[in-house]
Amino acid sequence: MSVDAFISYLQLEKNYSKHTIQAYERDIREFSSFCEEHHDVSSLIDIGYPMVRNWIVHLSSNEVSNRSINRKISSLRAYYKFLLKIGDISASPLTKHKSLKTDKKVEVPFSEHEMEEMLKAIPFDDDFEGTRDKLIIELLYATGMRRAELVNLRLNNIDFSQNTLKVLGKRNKERIIPLLPATASLIKTYLKHRSNLEKVQDPGVLLLTQSGLKIYETLVYRTINKYFSLVSPKVKKSPHILRHTFATHLLNRGADLNSVKELLGHSSLASTQVYTHNSIAELKKVHQKAHPRNKE
Repeated sequence: MSVDAFISYLQLEKNYSKHTIQAYERDIREFSSFCEEHHDVSSLIDIGYPMVRNWIVHLSSNEVSNRSINRKISSLRAYYKFLLKIGDISASPLTKHKSLKTDKKVEVPFSEHEMEEMLKAIPFDDDFEGTRDKLIIELLYATGMRRAELVNLRLNNIDFSQNTLKVLGKRNKERIIPLLPATASLIKTYLKHRSNLEKVQDPGVLLLTQSGLKIYETLVYRTINKYFSLVSPKVKKSPHILRHTFATHLLNRGADLNSVKELLGHSSLASTQVYTHNSIAELKKVHQKAHPRNKE
């Protein structure tokens, strides 16, 4: 069974994002090339675990991180699970594989003070690009949406009468997120500036470049880095850190985990729980300060 059939399965049945599908295909074809070059094997159906192990050793010797290796093996695991599903193989060569150990990835969210500085103290230019940049930050922080979800927002996703925003998430799953009045107001200000653009390629797209084209993910990343470098000493400044910040600040202020899960568009609570370590730190402070058994 060709890799193309697996890719079609991911697109048509699993509704995976374009980015995810590209990563899966790249990993599988990379493994296939390795097998052809080092083991003279032309079909991935004939692969045994020793070949997988040899690939892992090869990747490691080329200084590929354990985290990246685990991701590549995850792609292979999904591929062989598909081959099992359609009956092309009777057992996966990865049945007994155990993921490589990785250092725990700690992502530090921005503080409430840093966010206050960003949205109130930074002098954004009062023009199209300045307003758009502020809106990018505001939307990521006020809604917790993913970078790809932000890039693909359309005008008809906004309901100003209800102050809500419809977001198309992973696997084409829709969710409705409440809009803060300040966010809705900023969108309207941005749209006034946007109306002065000479040419717009797709009028239905919300966020555009100065040339009237749809914004792209690298532009969003650069925008976050540019402005947060002015207010935060943190090493990592990314759209995902803003999503992390959104969740952490809600939890710190008493939001329940299920509500945050729905706002983030997670399919399970386990995905949301990675954001709880900071809120637990806040709860410890409150607990220690307020509990009568804690003697100063």
